[in-house]
Amino acid sequence: MTNSKHGQPKAVLPVALRETARRGAKLACAVLFAGSLAACGAGAVVTKHGHHFQPSELQQIQPGMTREQVQMTLGTPTTTSSVGTGDAYYYISSTTKQVSFMAPEEIDRRVVAVYFSRAGMVERVAEYGMQDGKIFDFISRTTPSANTKDEGLLKQIFRNLGKRGAIFGE
Repeated sequence: MTNSKHGQPKAVLPVALRETARRGAKLACAVLFAGSLAACGAGAVVTKHGHHFQPSELQQIQPGMTREQVQMTLGTPTTTSSVGTGDAYYYISSTTKQVSFMAPEEIDRRVVAVYFSRAGMVERVAEYGMQDGKIFDFISRTTPSANTKDEGLLKQIFRNLGKRGAIFGE
């Protein structure tokens, strides 16, 4: 066999050598793909916001302490509220994880609530996590209803028109 352009003989690789070259190319592609995948996973950025307490810090808060003593121990609360017959301090924290260009994902949320009596003494301390919470829109101050279907007004009105007995109770 000759090369048509230059009239030189073509180099013919033995079959075993060609198979070895193909396997090597496949292996190189697999290693490159695995390396790319590992590099993406290693780029996760974990961000912590708010008050992150150790269990020992929360154990220092005992019933009967004053608001000032709680602030000296835990710091300024994220927010305060009037609850029942007393007040409450809330210390809110969250942890998010973001991988490369993907949207950040909240992986943990904690709310430490310190409840006070009318006299300003600690009644109890509670800690809430993501499993305890409900979706709450703090901007509009609304909670989604149990009916999660997004149906328009006309669809709700005319939903039963095609059903027998829906209009005249037959």
